[in-house]
Amino acid sequence: MNLRIRNIIVAIILLGTIACGKIRQISPVPHIEFRQFELFDTIEPQLGNPAKAAIITFYFEDGDGDIGIQQPVEGETDTLNLFFTAYLKENGVFVEPSPTDNVQSTSFRIPYIERTGQNQIIQGTMDIIMFYYFFNPEDTVKYEFYLKDRAGNLSNTEVTCEIPFSMTGSCVLND
Repeated sequence: MNLRIRNIIVAIILLGTIACGKIRQISPVPHIEFRQFELFDTIEPQLGNPAKAAIITFYFEDGDGDIGIQQPVEGETDTLNLFFTAYLKENGVFVEPSPTDNVQSTSFRIPYIERTGQNQIIQGTMDIIMFYYFFNPEDTVKYEFYLKDRAGNLSNTEVTCEIPFSMTGSCVLND
């Protein structure tokens, strides 16, 4: 076998080995990381009153890609998979809001995400938008949040930075 043919065969074997490398493995338990909390002025769409809105951005990853819930069918009760616990600052200490406060804990449904192929890892960033039609400009808010995958695995819990309603702007995760 001449040297040129042998080098071509070695190159093909090396490329095949690299292309068929081991699939990266991460935990099937979801992992999240808080990235940003942005608060801005807006207008309430129904009556045109001044309001505030927030965008909470976070990174997520899941090793088996089972994030999200399909459109619920009648009678299903487990239709939420992203949970936010609100905290308001009172006398320098964060406490859960009373039932009469305008800021409350809330939950969302992440839509069904399906992966195909061998690599089931799913990762990306997600933006959650919250509206505050009634708020006290003296209040400062922060949230704890986590998500649940279709297997029932709960992610770690992340905490946003604190944002006073008297301001607009954002706070970003410090690396």
